[in-house]
Amino acid sequence: MADEVQMNAHADQVTVVDVADVPQAEKSPVVAAKEPPSAPESDEEQALETKASDTATNGDGHGDEKVPQSGSYKEESTRVADLVDTQKKAVEQLKALVREALDKHEFSGSVMPQQQQEQKDESVKEEETKDQSPKEENICQVDASPEDDGAKTVEAIGDTVVSVSSSVQSPEAAKEPVEASADPVPEEPNKIVPQEVSIWGVPLLADERSDVILLKFLRARDFKVKDAFIMLQNTIRWQKEFGIDQLVEQDLGDELHKVVFMHGFNKQGHPVCYNVFGEFQNKELYRKAFSDEDKRQNFLRWRIQFLEKSIRKLDFSPGGICTIVQINDLKNSPGLTKWELRQATKQALQLLQDNYPEFVARQVFINVPWWYLAVNKMISPFLTQRTRSKFVFAGSSKSADTIFRYIAAEQVPVRYGGLSKDGEFATTDAVVEETVKPAAKHTVEFPVTEACFVTWEVRVVGWDVSYGAEFVPGGEDSYTIIIQKSKKVVGDSVVCDNFKAGEPGKVVLTIHNPTSKKKKLLYRFKIMPTSD
Repeated sequence: MADEVQMNAHADQVTVVDVADVPQAEKSPVVAAKEPPSAPESDEEQALETKASDTATNGDGHGDEKVPQSGSYKEESTRVADLVDTQKKAVEQLKALVREALDKHEFSGSVMPQQQQEQKDESVKEEETKDQSPKEENICQVDASPEDDGAKTVEAIGDTVVSVSSSVQSPEAAKEPVEASADPVPEEPNKIVPQEVSIWGVPLLADERSDVILLKFLRARDFKVKDAFIMLQNTIRWQKEFGIDQLVEQDLGDELHKVVFMHGFNKQGHPVCYNVFGEFQNKELYRKAFSDEDKRQNFLRWRIQFLEKSIRKLDFSPGGICTIVQINDLKNSPGLTKWELRQATKQALQLLQDNYPEFVARQVFINVPWWYLAVNKMISPFLTQRTRSKFVFAGSSKSADTIFRYIAAEQVPVRYGGLSKDGEFATTDAVVEETVKPAAKHTVEFPVTEACFVTWEVRVVGWDVSYGAEFVPGGEDSYTIIIQKSKKVVGDSVVCDNFKAGEPGKVVLTIHNPTSKKKKLLYRFKIMPTSD
């Protein structure tokens, strides 16, 4: 999961893989894209690396407070009506190219790198120019308006030259009398049956959903129509060669379900994908995934399948949710010593960039270790500035707070600081977030208006504080009932408690934070009336 998985920096990204890679050249006709040369670092990148270096040498080796942050990113509209005029024009030009390609059945053949495609275009134009006589050059000039933006296909140019050339008669032919046919038979025009092409389950040019997909390719290529068309064409060809539609239906097992999984939604409704690289510390799992080339390709096929299934659940209607948020957990990640993992990641990143444009709304890296700074520098040349702007980094002590910036606590798994788990509460039961000040006691009250059964969940991120609960009746002659004596809680556990109240009053929770750091408190409760 594009820009993800997408799917990636993987993120993807995607080992942050959001996607997987194509097989080697001898196993597939897909033309492997060459690694782009390392681009010179921009001023922004140099600033980030300088800051990262300072972090790596600050003494504690974690860098929670100084992990480099990328620029903020705001997701653009997927409605064509919201675009500026130049972008609307680009959409219409790309649709015209797609329509022409469908009519001529051009979405087939082998994937061709964009640079090679452009060289082919230039060579064809040069050959056409050489073949024309001076007279023909004057007659056959094709006016290219600025609106075309160089996006006219080679086939269209060739058809224009042929049709104009055929209308020019030689002097000898002009002198010969034309014999009129006694019974002229009108020629029946050839009926063109357009090619039917779908991508991620959406038929091209069938409805407005297609506009949303075309926008992804345009944005991935900075609204350069010709480049976006070549990218779209190559993606569709790659999907056919790789057998994506068949791959989606295959059963590839679930051994990796703890490595990559979908869980909940962010605050804007985007589905969230978790990439947990620490799972590869399991030697048996690592061996099954990366021990040889065939296993690595199987892993990448599984990852592509996972991404494809996730994408096909998205809403491609204008204004719908058509991107994914990725949480990339680097805790206990195998690190730089695992060559096989690095290779799979590099392949996945290339596939993501080439074939899954603009599918990642946000890439959040948590539990970032010191060595990731080196990895980030290594993969940066493979990522566009637009993709990098979506990245967020957090060290171990800031991971939960960073996740909560984008995802509500009831949607976050318990292992990452939230309250989403199997039990009395669902992800629709909202969680209240409060801050417990340093060296202070914090109380929470649940009002009870009648005899009822009260259930609650509570956790303090990181705990290392004391928790207690009691019921305070509303009647003057009643006594306070201790539900839970104050006790220190550590770790990442969730306290699940309940109390059957026989009269009105209130349940009071007390959180004592003796530390010098503020703590995040999460809780929710529900009240169910009783018959007695």
